[in-house]
Amino acid sequence: MLRAASLLFILTTMSLAPIVELYRWGLQPVAPFLWFGIQISTIEVAAAIRLCLILRQVRELIAMAYKGHATQVTAGASEKEKEKFAAAFGPKFEEKSLVRDLVATLIVVHGGDAIAPLLGMPPPFLVSGVYPITYALIQTGIEWIPTVPDLSLQLELPLSFLDALSRTLLLVHVIPGMVLNSPYPQIASSPWALLVTSLFSANTGFFILNLTNFLHPTPLSLTTPSELLPYGWTTVDLWCAPLVTGVYSLLTHAQPFWESAHATVFGWLSPGDEKLAPVDHETARAACTVVLMVLFSARAVKTYGGMKH
Repeated sequence: MLRAASLLFILTTMSLAPIVELYRWGLQPVAPFLWFGIQISTIEVAAAIRLCLILRQVRELIAMAYKGHATQVTAGASEKEKEKFAAAFGPKFEEKSLVRDLVATLIVVHGGDAIAPLLGMPPPFLVSGVYPITYALIQTGIEWIPTVPDLSLQLELPLSFLDALSRTLLLVHVIPGMVLNSPYPQIASSPWALLVTSLFSANTGFFILNLTNFLHPTPLSLTTPSELLPYGWTTVDLWCAPLVTGVYSLLTHAQPFWESAHATVFGWLSPGDEKLAPVDHETARAACTVVLMVLFSARAVKTYGGMKH
């Protein structure tokens, strides 16, 4: 049984080798930023462009839906009725603002940092302005582009792999680091703190945008965020965060609890009292990436591929 487990581990490691090498290449600092002493990797730049692009796509999709509704309501109406409708609903539509778009982007990127003080850590955006400035510059550049492609399966399916690469970095590097480096021993050693931090840190930004209708072309207003609507908590972005952080912690023995859990779950593969060794960081990260690739690609197919919801 031990030989079978060892063979399975070797085969798994070999199959994850391309992703391991992709990370080694993609995490190298990008030359233009490196010239100024700024350590930003290729994957991080690609992820920033991806986020800024999809935020614009979603804003334009929502604005189009509003315009379509207005057109449908006023279809066949007299000029007087159209003027009445414009007087009632026209002022609710605000002129597009670059500042508002930048704030929305920064809320997504750093909204989850609000949990950092509870862990005894300073919010990252207060320590360094590299990422806020980088996202602001990229968002500004995206807004200057005359047109952007519509959301579609042909676009979202390949980009789901980029989403998996970048989201894995957040869930296995940034978030565990915040918890494990906490000055409070009871937090640093708590698996519950690790999972809760992952859940809130990865999702707070979009939760705030949905709560306040920030991406709508109307004044800010409170509404029930989509995460709290029926089936909202079954969306992939919500539960994949603690899932991936938990899998990574289980494989790498990030805390004493996870070492015991690993031995309990997989101990039957090793006879006797032989101690189960942790998986190396790069292999565990690659395995988590595969999990997210499957989840995100399935979501893209379901959303844009014509499958019934």
